[in-house]
Amino acid sequence: MADYQPPVKDMLFTITQLAGLDQVNRLHGFEDATPDLVEAVLDEAAQLANEVVAPINEIGDRQGARVEDGKVIVPDEFKAVYQQITADGWAGVSQPTDIGGQGLPYIVGLAVEEMWQAASLAWSLCALLTQGAARAIHEHGNDEIKALVLEKMISGDWTGTMNLTEPQAGSDLAAIRTVAVADGDGYRITGQKIFITWGDHEMADNVIHLVLARLPDAPPGVRGLTLFAVPKKLIQADGSVGQSNNVSVVSVEHKLGIHASPTCVMAYENAFGYPVGDINSGLKCMFTMMNHARLSVGLEGVAISERAYQQARAYARERIQGEKRGHEGGVAIIEHPDVRRMLMHMKANIEAMRGLAYVTGGHLDRAEYEPDEAVRASELARLELLVPVVKGWCTEMSQLLTSLALQVHGGMGYIEETGVAQYFRDARITTIYEGTTGIQAGDLIGRKILRDQGQALKLLIGDMQKTVVDLKRHGEQLATIRGALQTAVGELVTAAQWLSDNFAADPDTPGAVSVNFLMLMGTVAGGWQMARAALAAVEQLAAGAEDKSFFTAKIVTANYFAEQVLPLASAYRAGVEAGSGSIMGLSDDQF
Repeated sequence: MADYQPPVKDMLFTITQLAGLDQVNRLHGFEDATPDLVEAVLDEAAQLANEVVAPINEIGDRQGARVEDGKVIVPDEFKAVYQQITADGWAGVSQPTDIGGQGLPYIVGLAVEEMWQAASLAWSLCALLTQGAARAIHEHGNDEIKALVLEKMISGDWTGTMNLTEPQAGSDLAAIRTVAVADGDGYRITGQKIFITWGDHEMADNVIHLVLARLPDAPPGVRGLTLFAVPKKLIQADGSVGQSNNVSVVSVEHKLGIHASPTCVMAYENAFGYPVGDINSGLKCMFTMMNHARLSVGLEGVAISERAYQQARAYARERIQGEKRGHEGGVAIIEHPDVRRMLMHMKANIEAMRGLAYVTGGHLDRAEYEPDEAVRASELARLELLVPVVKGWCTEMSQLLTSLALQVHGGMGYIEETGVAQYFRDARITTIYEGTTGIQAGDLIGRKILRDQGQALKLLIGDMQKTVVDLKRHGEQLATIRGALQTAVGELVTAAQWLSDNFAADPDTPGAVSVNFLMLMGTVAGGWQMARAALAAVEQLAAGAEDKSFFTAKIVTANYFAEQVLPLASAYRAGVEAGSGSIMGLSDDQF
C-alpha cells in the first residue's frame, strides 16, 4: 500500500488562488491567516497525516468495531492517535478562540480535514461529527449548555453525534417517534436511533448526542421536532463526568466499508437531555450541523479519491508490463495511453472537486464573518446553493474515481492485499451519508433554485460567464478551455430555463430531472474552477514563478478537463430536458 502524501502544494494553491484567502484574512480575527502561516499549518498537519494517522487505516479496516459488555471497542491504535491529535490542539483548528478553538478560517480547517479523511476515513468521522455538533450548539444552544459542553467538545475531550433517523423513519424525519418529556430544567428522552456514526466508543470521556425528539403535545411531522443534547454520562455541576445517563448501544452494523467507524443502534431510556434551540425548531437547528456535515462529506469524496489516486499512480510507476514503441524491453504501465487516461481523469476531477469544495468553504467563512449584512446574505445564498452540489457531485465522482484506481491495478486491484479495494469500499457510503444524492438533488432543485426563482443560480452563472471573458485575454493559450467552458455554461443556462418553464406542468418533473441537473451543475462548476486555476497558473508563470512544472501541469490538467469532462454537460442537459416521461413510463408491475 502506497504512503499517503497530502498534496499540500495543491491545497495551498486552491486556498489562495480559488477560495479567496485574501478576502477571508481581511476579516476580523483572521488577519494572521497569511499564506505563509497557512502553509506552515498545512505542512505540520501533512506530517501528522502521513506518519501518525495513515498507518492506522489498514488496521481499522482489518479489525473493525465491535460491542463487548455494552461498550463499543475500536482498535487501540485509533484511541492512541485520537488522543495525540487532540492533545496537539488539532480538533478545533477552525473553531472560534472564545470557545477553545484555534481560530483559523474554515477553509484552512477544510484542508486539514481532507488530510485526516484521506489518511483514515473511518477514524476521521469521529472528529467530523463532533465539530459539527459543536457548531450547532454554539449557534443555537443557551448559555447553560454552551458552558457545559462546548470547550470539552472543541478540544476533543468529549465527542459528539447526530441522532436523526429511526428504524421506521429512514429519511422521512416526520415519522420520528422518540419522545421528550419535561423534567425540571431539562427533559427525559426515550426512543431508539439507528445509523449513529461513532455513537459509542472509549476514545473520549463522554459523548454528547444531538437527538431529534418530539414532545407529547408537539404538532405532527417535522414541525414538531425539537433538538436535545443528551450526554452519554451525566454532567455534574462542576462540569465533571458522572454516572450513566441511560444511553446505551444496542449493536454496531457490519458494513461494506469504513469498518472501524462504529455505526450504532442507540437506545435512550428516560435519558436526561438539554434543549438546543427553541421547542419545535429542532430541524432548523439540526440543519446547522447538517450543512457543515454535508460539506464535509462532499470533501470525503475528494479525500478518498486523492488517496486512491496516489495508490494508483504509485502502482502505475512501478508495474512493468507490456512494451511500447521506442522503448527497450518492458515499460511501466504509466507509459500506456489508456493508463494515462485513467490517471488524468482522476487527477483532473480531483482538482476540480477540491476547487469547488474549498471555494464553498470560503463562502462559509464570509457568510459568517463579513461585517456587511448584505454581503453576508449574498455569501450565504451562494453557500447554500453550492453545498448540495459539493456533497452530491463530489461523492458521486468518488465512486468512479476509486473504481478507476482499482482498474489501474488490473486484477491485483481486486485483491485486498494491495489496499486499493478498501478505498473503493469506503467511498461507497459517501453518496448516502447526510442525505443521498437524490435528496441533495431534490434540495438543490426545490429549495435552492425554484424557491427563489433561480436568482442565486443566475448570479453564479454570471460569475462563470465573467471567467469566460477573462479567458479571452490569453488568446490561443487558453482557447480550448474558454470554448469548452462557454459551451458548458450555455448548457446549464438552457437546462435551468427548461426547468423554469416545465417544472409546474408535471409534479414528477423536479424529482425526475434533479440528479441530472445536480451532475450538470457539478460538472460545469468544476470546469469553472479548473478554468480559474488555469488563469492563475498562466499569471504565475508570467510573473516568473519558480515551480514551472507545477503551474504548467495545472494548465494541461485544465485542458484535459475541458476536452474530456466538460462535454458531459451536454448529456446531462439532454437528460434534464427528457423530463419524466420514460422514467415514470412503466407501471409498477412492469419492473
